[in-house]
Amino acid sequence: MLDVPDYLLPLIYAAIILAVTGLFAWIANLVIWGLMRRSNPQVTSAAQRTGVIIVSLVGIVLAVQEVGVSVDVLLLVIALLGVAAILALRQPLENFGAKYFADVYSPFKSGDTIRVGEQTGKVIEINAMSTILLSDDDRLIALPNSVFLREAVINLTPLAWKELTVPVTLPSSIDLAWFESEMLKSLSKMRLRLDRRFPPVFTTKSRTPQASDLVLTVMVRRPEDRDPVLAEVNTRLTETMERSRGGAPAPPRPAASGH
Repeated sequence: MLDVPDYLLPLIYAAIILAVTGLFAWIANLVIWGLMRRSNPQVTSAAQRTGVIIVSLVGIVLAVQEVGVSVDVLLLVIALLGVAAILALRQPLENFGAKYFADVYSPFKSGDTIRVGEQTGKVIEINAMSTILLSDDDRLIALPNSVFLREAVINLTPLAWKELTVPVTLPSSIDLAWFESEMLKSLSKMRLRLDRRFPPVFTTKSRTPQASDLVLTVMVRRPEDRDPVLAEVNTRLTETMERSRGGAPAPPRPAASGH
């Protein structure tokens, strides 16, 4: 056996702890995905990131303790920085978080006419911090997104109850055209619960080299079908993404030009 100097042992143990932490973070990521596979894909992704961060922080604290650094001081510094950041960014974080939940759960979109408290207007913009309404007398009304977590929202748009919008984040490794085609085929099996006058539609909100943010819009036939249809759509989205990992076609590469 190798004769390892005593002063190197803590470093070796710390490295082992970090390696094991990486393994547990990977396992936690898989477990959370398995438990939430039928939930909204964006909620599942956020839960996975949170689980990985928590496991990683625990492993880092244990590794630092093994090296001999006082964990109490480290935890105190992290806590003070966290409190300072929360106090400084409380309002923006509150609005940003509310925007995320509004994307997933609020039954309105740009173009709808809504009433929130004493304010009524047509939604013309939804950004990270606020939702902009245009009133009947052409005034702009900026509502902080956090308001939608505290106030009742009334959608005044006719037949707004029919529309379900489901946000989808699609990694660039999945061919967008293939995914949309497979999802529309899958949703055709739900036609008895959907309004046949308005077929499901994918809309691209943004696109980066890493991922595409899409919105799937479906129209239900009856009000009581909203929750069952939403659950079924999320299940089919998850299943289609799972199939893509097992052999979906990759995005086509541009052909090399010959001279």
